[in-house]
Formats: sequence, structure tokens, C-alpha cells
Amino acid sequence: MERNKILIVDDLESNRMILAEMFQADYRILEADDSVTSLQLLEKHHAEVAVVLLDWHLSGEDGSKVLKTMKKKGWLAHIPVLIVTAEHSTDVEKKCIQMGASDLIRKPFDPDVVKNRVRNNISLYRHKNQMEQKVQEQNEILSKQYSVMKVQAEKLKKVNEKMIDIICNILERNYPEFMDNVQITREISKIIGKKVQQNYPEYKLTDKEVDVIAELSSLRDIGKLLISDHVLYKPAKLTKEETDYMKSHTAKGCEIMKMMKDLQTPLYHKISMEICQYHHERYDGNGYPEGLKGDEIPISAQIVSVVDAYHALISERVYKRAYSREKAYYMILGGECGVFSPKIMECFRMSRQEIEQIDTDMDET
Repeated sequence: MERNKILIVDDLESNRMILAEMFQADYRILEADDSVTSLQLLEKHHAEVAVVLLDWHLSGEDGSKVLKTMKKKGWLAHIPVLIVTAEHSTDVEKKCIQMGASDLIRKPFDPDVVKNRVRNNISLYRHKNQMEQKVQEQNEILSKQYSVMKVQAEKLKKVNEKMIDIICNILERNYPEFMDNVQITREISKIIGKKVQQNYPEYKLTDKEVDVIAELSSLRDIGKLLISDHVLYKPAKLTKEETDYMKSHTAKGCEIMKMMKDLQTPLYHKISMEICQYHHERYDGNGYPEGLKGDEIPISAQIVSVVDAYHALISERVYKRAYSREKAYYMILGGECGVFSPKIMECFRMSRQEIEQIDTDMDET
């Protein structure tokens, strides 16, 4: 709606006539001689009013009632109010501005000054209102786009989850050592991840990241799909060459995940690469493949490396028997599987009861 009206509020008719004369060629003039009438007119015409010229000293009151009401109703955000006054006190000027007035016009009037100030304020507010309208329109567009993107992201998340489940199913069907691997490692990774999130905020782990780390923990050894069964299931000790070949499963896992990049969200791809590449790194730098130290190792891989070591200990392999959960727990703490982060170890200690309960629950099912 076009703002083509000016409201003049003054208890002296002569003043209203002088001001009306200045603007009647370009605007429709509304007049009021008190605050009650002015607010009634604003209630009816506020969407069409371009500016209010408000005499500060109305009969028996000042203009504060009009300003307060306009602010309360939200009209001040869209309608500039210019205070008309013979006062030259800075206190009055400060009060008016603090209450939301845009400018002051001093009596007696200088027509050119009045016209310029009114024109400038109308122009400023018109531009402000147009910008706010554009921002609102853009926000509505962005809101719609966000809703679409949210639906797409949810679909992509489900694709990620489905892809992981399919791969894990293939691993379990074809490689006995992966049986019961998926759910246990996911649950343990989530428990330890939550402890890291709660106790070590410096890692800035979000709920979503903890969930993704847990989901992807079951893919840490996906590179073993490309390792020869002869080496993978050799019951005797591996030669140096075979050991180096076995260690290459970290790089081979990354090769597989790179091929799946277009099927993953950026977060899933990033964390899957970290876990595949670095879950055999150790805090003291004695791991592989890069010999990373300390927090050079991504926190996702630090969490999964402990889970991997623990699960390997409690699982039977062709080359070893399964250790008890208690024995595995103390072997991890004793450094028999390499040196892990002291922070991760503390989270592992705090998680012992929950981890063993999960294992028990799964045995019962």
C-alpha cells in the first residue's frame, strides 16, 4: 500500500494550516489536535502514513503518549516521527530521540528546512522499508530452499546409512571375522564418543558427529576386502612382507571410500576417510600408516582405534583365541595394544560397565 498521507498533530490550527500548506500538493493531509485523535487516525491509516509531524507541547500533555503507543504497536519501525517544538533544550531533544523520534523541527518554521527534513526522513524510511521487505522475501525464499535441502539431506543420510548397512552385510557374509562386528563396534564407539563429547569440549564433537563416527566405525577394515584371503586368514605368523601387505588395508579402504564419495554427505566422507586411514595410528607415533602423534590423529580415528583394539581382543581369530572382556580391558589399559590418548583412555575407563553390558545384551539376543 502506498504511503501517501502525512499526519499533522498540533493543538493550534494555525500551525496545522502552515504545515499542511507545505505538503498538500504532494500528500493527503490528516490532522489531529490531541493525542487521542492522532492515535485513532494512525490506527486506521498507519499503513498509508508516510510521516508524522508531532507538536511536542499539546494542550495539557506532551507528545510522549503518541510515541509510546506507536512504538508499542510497531508503527515507529515504519513511520518517521518529526517532533515540532519551540524548545531549544537538549534535554527535550534527547528525550524525544530516545523515545524513537527521527528528527526535530524548531519553531518558527523555515519552510525549506521543514520540507527537506521531511523529504529526507520519508526517503530514508521508504528505503529502509523496501530493504526490510526484500529481506523478508529473501528469508521466505531461503526458508523454502532450506526445507527442500533438509528433505534432500535426510534422503542422502538414509542413502548413507543404507550403503553402510549393505557393505557391512557383505563383510559379514563373506568374512567370518566380521560376524557380530557391526553392532558391537557401533555401540562401543557411540559410548566412548559421548564421553569424549561430555568431558573434552576442546574436540568440539557434535551429536551428529558422534552418531556418524559410530556408524562408520564398522567400515574401518573395509580395505580388507582387497586383501588376499591367504594372508587375511593365515594361521601362522605373517612374514614382514605379508605384514606390510596387510597394513595396506588402510590405504585400500580409502580407495574404496573415494569411489563412494558421490554417495556420501561431506561429513560422512570426511569421517569415513579418517577412520579407514588412521584407525591404526597410535598416540606416541608408533602406529601406521603415517606415524601420526597425539592430536595429529583425527578424534574420529582415535575413538575407533580403541574400539578396534578392544573388539579384536574379545574376538576369536584363526591365529588366536578370544580374550575375556576383563582381560581385554586391562590389556588395553596396560598398553599391550599400543599407546592411546590419555583422554580416550579416561573415557574408556568411564565406559567399562556400559561396554560390557552391551556385549552381554548382544550375547543374550
